Amino acid sequence: MTTPVAVVWDITYACPLRCEHCYSESGRRPSRQLSWPDLARVVDALVELNPRTVVLSGGEPLVVPEIFRVAERLRSGGVSVHLYTGGWRLPARLEAAVVEVMSNVTISIDGAIAATHDRLRGRAGSFDRAVDAAARLSAAAAGRPEPAVGVDYTVTRSNFDEMPEFCRLVATQLPFLDYVFFGAAMPIGLASRKDFVAHEIVTPRQLLLLRDESYADTLRAHLRADLVVSDNGMFQMHPDRLAQGEIPAMQVEPDGRVRAMPVYEGTVGSLLDEPGTTLWQRAMARWADPRVTRLLEPARSMETWADATRQLDLMFGDADDRRRIARRPAFP
Repeated sequence: MTTPVAVVWDITYACPLRCEHCYSESGRRPSRQLSWPDLARVVDALVELNPRTVVLSGGEPLVVPEIFRVAERLRSGGVSVHLYTGGWRLPARLEAAVVEVMSNVTISIDGAIAATHDRLRGRAGSFDRAVDAAARLSAAAAGRPEPAVGVDYTVTRSNFDEMPEFCRLVATQLPFLDYVFFGAAMPIGLASRKDFVAHEIVTPRQLLLLRDESYADTLRAHLRADLVVSDNGMFQMHPDRLAQGEIPAMQVEPDGRVRAMPVYEGTVGSLLDEPGTTLWQRAMARWADPRVTRLLEPARSMETWADATRQLDLMFGDADDRRRIARRPAFP
């Protein structure tokens, strides 16, 4: 494949939240946010790649002043734009702009009650704000061809049993929501810490249920919205799954650098310096690197995946990455 079908652009590492499972450690590191001229250069480089979709994530994309100029420029280039937000701050002017400009909007909510979500997201009040953002955006988009508005629920050991209750919450409080995505927390970034894996990564039994379509059907019974349940195993980039044709998105860091593998540390160059096709080819070469396949091929459990993550991050991360990893706090 000469170009990616999708691109995930973590457009800033600035974030009002302090999520315990954040793969990018947003809010805990410099934002690395570009000024408008360089943002426009990255946008143009992405349009030249001609992906079907660019996902604007972070950090919190809505803290970027030029976020809607970015989205409009992408859409003018024929690319759909999918916004991921924690919903912390959504004044009326931002709500209106999101609905007018974005092709798809996903709000992150990680529990059926405030105590669970706020603990995982690291900030009191974040649950109420996220639910309010989901309610307002889905109601504003109702009846329009786009954006589709949904919720991404990162499944952990402690919020697993709240999934049915969350479906009931959606049915009663978020009647205009288009979709719900339940995806297992992956042992990457902060979630690769040994103590997080021991206490919050889903158990083998929970993982089996996430893979069981009959379990998904029990959750669907509570919903009018579309539902997807996933173990998120496609993001591991296991050699077997790559061989079966699972091609990951290109992931771009805030300053335009392209990660070789989306969920692991290590970049292959910058869109500000080289063509996107060159960086994509270089990234794909990393997937077959013997050092990578040696670590990922035997990773058949969450624990072994976490161990592979830690080794890959140290192997391919730069000096700043390694210093940041060394400073990671213990999971409470």
